[in-house]
Amino acid sequence: MSEAISVTINGESRRTNARMIAELVRELDLVPEKVAVEHNGAIAPRAQLADIALAEGDVLEIVHFVGGGQNDDSWTVAGRTFRSRLIVGTGKYKDFQQNAAAVEAAGAEIVTVAVRRVNVSNPDAPMLTDFIDPNKVTYLPNTAGCFTAEDAIRTLRLAREAGGWDLVKLEVLGEARTLYPNMVETIRACEVLAKEGFAPMVYCTDDPIAAKQLEDAGAVAIMPLGAPIGSGLGIQNRVTIRLIVEGASVPVLVDAGVGTASDAAVAMELGCDGVLMNTAIAEAKDPLRMARAMKLAVEAGRDAYLAGRMGRRKYADPSSPLAGLI
Repeated sequence: MSEAISVTINGESRRTNARMIAELVRELDLVPEKVAVEHNGAIAPRAQLADIALAEGDVLEIVHFVGGGQNDDSWTVAGRTFRSRLIVGTGKYKDFQQNAAAVEAAGAEIVTVAVRRVNVSNPDAPMLTDFIDPNKVTYLPNTAGCFTAEDAIRTLRLAREAGGWDLVKLEVLGEARTLYPNMVETIRACEVLAKEGFAPMVYCTDDPIAAKQLEDAGAVAIMPLGAPIGSGLGIQNRVTIRLIVEGASVPVLVDAGVGTASDAAVAMELGCDGVLMNTAIAEAKDPLRMARAMKLAVEAGRDAYLAGRMGRRKYADPSSPLAGLI
């Protein structure tokens, strides 16, 4: 293998074994035919990228076309990429039609779905798939209502058989009053599911240590509660959510406890990759309007996080200088 050289690409230093520009472009998982390259201040003709040699210290700018004025702020979980950072549930709505309208208003690309027995006495009863097309919206089967690892694993095995889903949401509850997760059972179920080829997104306590244990067990996303399921109390412990975000190498999404738009914005301002909610929209007096509000709140919170908030000060700091007053 040829000796690595140092080059600067789009302002960042990089070591490479490539000897021609086209090799370097492919090394970056780009297609030479779809980019433009400036090499040491001169445009490198696309037809000649395979013939132009690289040398130590070369400076390159590589560009391509993107949608005018738009940023690609997508996120990825288990190899699947989404633009919407708002995941919504499919429970508590007055009917499937309202549920579908709320999903559309929220701009959600993922919906959680519970796995329940077929109504054999009325096989013609309406089904969720009649209103929310699983070919257009990603279904995320969950284990809502499971209190043991065995029940959760069994439920998701059935879900995979029914729809071929391997991206799933795992939750194993400790008891019915608080619906807090049983982390021992949750971690045990996560390990089994990951070994069986599932990609589990996992509901958990807002505990940074437990979150890291889940990631080690094979979780593809960590989903700490903001407050008890269905409580609408908002994020109760911003410190631990932030610690989970800082320590995770997989997406972190707040799951449970969101009550209104400001709660969703806070989750995103803490650096979370997304928010999952159900009751906050379904039990609003106007679910469709709340769905739109949540969409905007998630987007605003994400923008605020990327912008970087001002520092907190102990005392006032005037916006206008005090010197030169009349």
